[in-house]
Amino acid sequence: MIHEVDGDILLSGADAIAHGVAANDPMNQGLAAALHENYPAMHKDFHHWCHLHHPKLGSAWLWSGAEGARVINLITQEGGYEHGSHPGKASVGSVNHALRALKKLIASEGLASVALPRLATGVGGLDWSDVQPLIHSQLADIPATVYVYAQFTPGKQAAEPGG
Repeated sequence: MIHEVDGDILLSGADAIAHGVAANDPMNQGLAAALHENYPAMHKDFHHWCHLHHPKLGSAWLWSGAEGARVINLITQEGGYEHGSHPGKASVGSVNHALRALKKLIASEGLASVALPRLATGVGGLDWSDVQPLIHSQLADIPATVYVYAQFTPGKQAAEPGG
């Protein structure tokens, strides 16, 4: 079941927070920057994973941290491996592939709930009207609850149904 909510995704009670990034993303903008600040080890581990695996667009990687924190990094944007490179824009195709990878990860990890932002619409540059239907087509039939943070309100706990 998918629920669109209003609030601060960092206050979510979901089993994991998923967000879109580029491989080797510096995580210095948008939600990625907030996650980097809250979980500095996640950022370091993500770069190590990228260095070892050179992930392709559409990949997903789950980080588990202290006190049960889980962040799913979805590779939705082009990214370079050169020093000083910046994340590129996302594409509808890369988001669709990343959502498929997310669906498989939710199943393999047995996650009961996941929180998503308006994926790839900030730094990624896509229109929400293009991304929203992808989320529904890929995740509507999974046995987990998906909270889509359609409206960001800093410091506000969202009313997550069933959460």
